[in-house]
Amino acid sequence: MKNNLHLKMKNSHFLHRLTAIGCGLLFCALANAQDNIIDEVIWIVGDEAILRSEVEEERLRAQYEGQPIAGDPYCVIPEQLAIQKLFLHQAELDSIEANESSVSHQVDMRMNYYISQIGSKEKMEEYFRKTSSEIREDMMTMVRNQMIIQQMQSKLTEKIQPTPAEVRRYYNSLSSDSLPMVPAQVEVQILSFEPPVPVEETERIKGQLREFTERVNSGSADFSMLARLYSEDTESAKRGGELGFVGKGQLVSEFAEVAFNLTDPKRVSRIVQTEYGYHIIQLIEKKGERINCRHILLKPRVSYEDKNNAIAKLDSIRNLVVADSLPFDHAVAKYSQDKSTVMSGGLMTNPNTGASKFEYQELPPEIARQIYTMSEGDISMPFTMIDRAKNKEVCAIVRLKSKRDAHKANLADDFQTIRTMLTQKQSATTISDWIANKQKEIYVHIDPNWSGCDFLYPNWVKE
Repeated sequence: MKNNLHLKMKNSHFLHRLTAIGCGLLFCALANAQDNIIDEVIWIVGDEAILRSEVEEERLRAQYEGQPIAGDPYCVIPEQLAIQKLFLHQAELDSIEANESSVSHQVDMRMNYYISQIGSKEKMEEYFRKTSSEIREDMMTMVRNQMIIQQMQSKLTEKIQPTPAEVRRYYNSLSSDSLPMVPAQVEVQILSFEPPVPVEETERIKGQLREFTERVNSGSADFSMLARLYSEDTESAKRGGELGFVGKGQLVSEFAEVAFNLTDPKRVSRIVQTEYGYHIIQLIEKKGERINCRHILLKPRVSYEDKNNAIAKLDSIRNLVVADSLPFDHAVAKYSQDKSTVMSGGLMTNPNTGASKFEYQELPPEIARQIYTMSEGDISMPFTMIDRAKNKEVCAIVRLKSKRDAHKANLADDFQTIRTMLTQKQSATTISDWIANKQKEIYVHIDPNWSGCDFLYPNWVKE
């Protein structure tokens, strides 16, 4: 029962995230549906009301998204909303607040997503039947509450750190059927560098950006249209180069230094070089310590000859390593230009877990293809790939450090996996117990027409 609660609570958070993530044409359907609802207060938790319209909106969102609701939605959803209000009430008592800069950043990203998906700000307003400022305000409240609830839950579970002895006892208590399958995992070391860019290519790129700048400053071209046509930042190009409101720390330093010093939205910045390529920037708006701007990114092309030279150099390095004349980690320290791995001997880190183990599908496809048939200790032939962090083509060799076939979790090989399972179980129990205790302390009133439910927590209805 308690484990089910954990899952249901996660579903509840997911449902609420839908209000900000976007559902395409659902917006219009929801707006129309809400027009036909005679609203009423159905629950009161503390001094907070739960409205019938809130429940109906969540039901429609879940229905549209194909999210199953475990039971009667008019019982399950109000209880989920009530649980959230318990967390928010306690967070207020504990003076837990959301970081408003983070809230605003999230909302900006989601507003930009809405606009890109729906087509324009005007169409977004039509879907929501609200002004963009009203949409933003609603979204601010929703995101702020999400962050507060997450902090509250983290505070309740922050001291849960199972000891090795507890992990062993937990593992021994599990039946074989309860043990998860651990998919095949690998550890990979990489040595990579970027082939040099010819001076002529750099000058060609700069010349093109100077031309764009002259056209915009003279009024003969629109910056956003040029961005859509030519920018190699494909995501922002769809929005006319617009990045949305960001803080200085969210931008690479070279870009931020220039962007935050812009004052005239009608003028274009000087050319800025970053690790991603060359940019020109146009200011849209400043709000305190945050900025919204457009940019055009162009990336120099590496010549076929230079790429072949890089491959040849990597082949020579590989031969030294294979001949045991140069350890792979020493080769990485001497030659690799991958800043994220050079200090770890080339060992790659899984961005999803923070650990060094990857499932095959979590690796860049170019690397996965190389190592799929390799044995531990093997080193690939040189190949080219796209560095996703920089969105640049690089040349690389990889070494398969370790390989573990798919298997049922065991304590010797998968201690951390089992520890995570126990941590999640203890966290779910802690939160479940907290909710049950909180029910006893806070005022709750349920409209009689909405109280005849088999609630997960029966103590909502008090004698």
